[in-house]
Amino acid sequence: MNLFEELKQNMTRRYFFSQGSNVMGTAALASLLGQSAIGGVDAPKGHAGAMPTHFPAKAKHIIYLHMVGGPSQLDLYDHKPQMDAWYDKDLPESVRNGQRLTTMTSGQARFPIAPSKFKFEQAGQCGMWVTELLPWTKKVVDDMTFVRSMYTEAINHEPAVSLLQTGNQVTGRPCLGSWMSYGLGSLNENLPAFVVMVARPTNTEQVQAISARLWSSGYLPGEYAATSFRSAGDPILFINNPNGVTPDVRRTTLDGMRRLNELSYQQLGDPEIHTRIQQYELAFRMQSSVPELTDLASEPESTFELYGEASKKGGTLANTMLLARRMVERGVRFVQIYHNNWDTHANAAGRLPDQCRDLDQATYGLITDLKQRGLFDDTIIIWGGEFGRTIYSQGGLSRENYGRDHHPRCFTMWMAGGGFKGGTIYGETDDFSYNIVRDPVHIRDFHATVLNQIGYDHQRLTFKYQGLDQRLTGVLPAKVIQELIT
Repeated sequence: MNLFEELKQNMTRRYFFSQGSNVMGTAALASLLGQSAIGGVDAPKGHAGAMPTHFPAKAKHIIYLHMVGGPSQLDLYDHKPQMDAWYDKDLPESVRNGQRLTTMTSGQARFPIAPSKFKFEQAGQCGMWVTELLPWTKKVVDDMTFVRSMYTEAINHEPAVSLLQTGNQVTGRPCLGSWMSYGLGSLNENLPAFVVMVARPTNTEQVQAISARLWSSGYLPGEYAATSFRSAGDPILFINNPNGVTPDVRRTTLDGMRRLNELSYQQLGDPEIHTRIQQYELAFRMQSSVPELTDLASEPESTFELYGEASKKGGTLANTMLLARRMVERGVRFVQIYHNNWDTHANAAGRLPDQCRDLDQATYGLITDLKQRGLFDDTIIIWGGEFGRTIYSQGGLSRENYGRDHHPRCFTMWMAGGGFKGGTIYGETDDFSYNIVRDPVHIRDFHATVLNQIGYDHQRLTFKYQGLDQRLTGVLPAKVIQELIT
C-alpha cells in the first residue's frame, strides 16, 4: 500500500464525515443487496468489469502478437522496388533531415541504401504487396487491415515497447490488456481475463530482454495484471499442489487464509486484500481449468495441419497461437503473445526466413480457425513490433545480406477481425520508407481505435490515480481512425 492510501485509511473523524454520503450509501446498498453486489469476492460467472461500455462493442476478445525487436517493414510489407537503383548510394540528407540515430549507427561514416533482397508479390483482391517469406499470409490479406504509416517517438526497445503496450515510455503503467480486463471484466470465472505467453523463436541469434513490467496492471488493482503462461513445465508456476497436499487440504488452507484476510480487511479497508482473496480463489479453480485448456490431445489432426507441424511443439509461436484460440473460445478477454529475435541489426538474410516461418502458417491458421468457429467477428488480432527498420544498412552491406537499425518514423502493423475492415491498406511512406507522406497513425490513435472496437471512448475509460483521471491514451491528442473500422 502506498503512503497516500495508508493516510486515507487511518481515518480521522473529519475525513469520515466529509465522505459520509458515500459511506452511508454504500452501507445501505450492502445491506439490501449483499456483499457480492458491491464488489465482494463471490462474483458470479462472467462478472462485469468496472466500466460499462460507452457504446456497443464490435469485439469481445483481443489476441495481440508482438514481434519483439521491430520487424523490417521494408522486407515484409512496404515494397520499395525503386530502391534497387539506389543500392549502396548514401541516404540523402534531405530524407534523413537530421533524424536522431541510435548509438549503433550514429558513428557510421556513411548510410548506404540496402534494398530488400526478397521478392514481393501482390496478394488478394486488395492487392497488398507481401514478401515471398509469407506465402500463407498472402492467402488471408483480404481479412487483414494494414497500416503502413504507424509512427512513434521512441527509438530504443524498452521505452518503445512500453509506449506501444502502455501508452507511455516510462514503465509501470497499465497495459492495453489490463485496461480491457478492467473495463470489460471476465467471461469465465475459472480462467484469467488477461493471459500473456512468450513464444520461443526458432532462431535465437539476438533475443531482446522483456520483463513482466510490460503486462503489469500498473496503478490499476492487481487483479487486472496478466497471468503468465510458461512454455515448458507447469503452464503456471505452482499451479499443482505439492506432494502430499490433497485438494481437500488445499481448500481448507484457502478457507483459513480467507478468514484471516477478511479480518485484515475489516481492520484496514484495503481493497487489495479482496484482490488477494479473489486471486487465491481463481488459482484454486485454475488447478482444474488450466490443464484442460493446455491439453491439445482433444484437437483433431486437421487443426495441427492448419497451424503447421510446429503447433504440436510447446512454446513455439504456432503452439501459442493455437492456445490463444482455445483461450478465446473459453472466454479469455486478452491474450498477449511475444515473439522475439526481430531486431535485425545484422544478418537479415539469415534470420528473417526463420522468423517468418515461425509466423506465417500459424497466422493463416489462426485467422482461418477463428472464422470456422464463428469467433473472428468478435476477436481482434493485432500484429506488429515497437518500431520499424531503416532503409540504410547497419554494418556491412552486400546484395545478399545487410542489417537495419531502429526506425521510429514509420512502420507497418496489421489488424484483423473485430470490426476492422478487411482488405484495407492505409497510409503511405516515401520512396525510402523513411518518412510518412499520407495518413500518419500515432500509437495513441491506434490505442483509441482498438478501445473503440471494444466499446470504449478512450477519453472516458479512466481510473483515478494521484488525483488525476488516468487513461491509456494520456493527455495528448488521439483520434479513432474511422477508415480502418466498420
